[in-house]
Amino acid sequence: MIIVMSTSRQDEVDHVIGRVEEFGYKPHVIYGVERTVVAAVGDERGKERLTSLESLPYVEQVIRILKPFKLAGREVKEDDTIIDCSGVRIGGGHFAIMSGPCSVESEEQIMESARVVREAGGNMLRGGAFKPRTSPYSFQGMELEGLRVLRKAADAYNLPFVTEATTPEQVPVVAQYADMIQIGARNMQNYGLLRAVGKADKPVLLKRGMMSTINEFLMSAEYILSEGNPNVVLCERGIRTFETETRNTLDIQAVPVVKLHSHLPVIVDPSHAAGRWDIIIPMACAAVASGADGIMIEMHPNPEVALSDGQQSLRPKKLHQLVETLKPLLAVMKKEVS
Repeated sequence: MIIVMSTSRQDEVDHVIGRVEEFGYKPHVIYGVERTVVAAVGDERGKERLTSLESLPYVEQVIRILKPFKLAGREVKEDDTIIDCSGVRIGGGHFAIMSGPCSVESEEQIMESARVVREAGGNMLRGGAFKPRTSPYSFQGMELEGLRVLRKAADAYNLPFVTEATTPEQVPVVAQYADMIQIGARNMQNYGLLRAVGKADKPVLLKRGMMSTINEFLMSAEYILSEGNPNVVLCERGIRTFETETRNTLDIQAVPVVKLHSHLPVIVDPSHAAGRWDIIIPMACAAVASGADGIMIEMHPNPEVALSDGQQSLRPKKLHQLVETLKPLLAVMKKEVS
């Protein structure tokens, strides 16, 4: 249920919060441009008691939320959410270009990657310190040392960075170094991990599972939001289909569909969808045209020696070309890289 306030006075909002808690529900306050609402989340049984709050003079209406995703949906918040990641804004017309290698391999590699991203016009660095791999024999990342290297490179080139946490136990240490915590596709329904990042004081990048529906995707975001973290960015990274020419199939229509249902920013990862570098630029263009709020691009200074995903990584010159190609499209879509 959502309680629509007819006032923004804090004492009156606090009174409604107190009553919601008395009824046994968890309150979430959303301050919108035109209205303030208090979402009451909890056991579906007995929610009719909340309708009694309509008797308060500063409550305009109590509305049942019809969608299963309560906090992620536009029923609760009509306005687009804008996420601030250490000065980089995502959503509401602000576009993020996140780029960097699949995994941290050395300090020299990450420092060079950060320089390329900054000079190309990107505004966030990405790279994996902890790498969940299909094979236990594949390179698993530099772990804690990788986080230190990412922090050093990000600070040197004034770029916030995003990296993945793969277990709940990793979340505190990743949050200590990173500006944004990534939840990978394989962990989209790892509910213990989702709850852990929901308790962290850092923005979260949630990737869609390769065989997950849009509804399941938004319900995973709901786990994070329900723990009190409102700063979630959704990432479409391709789904598994019968096609074999590409690693996955980019579900580009998911972007406008998700944005119809949810106020959260949506970005696209063409690199993991394609699994090959030579179609990344047109796929990134499609992402902008679909209304996405950002892209995540794998770029490696020297892809032929990459320890992971070299085949889908752009070279530095190609990253420059991609950003230049996107500029007129971003202008048409009224998006800015900020």
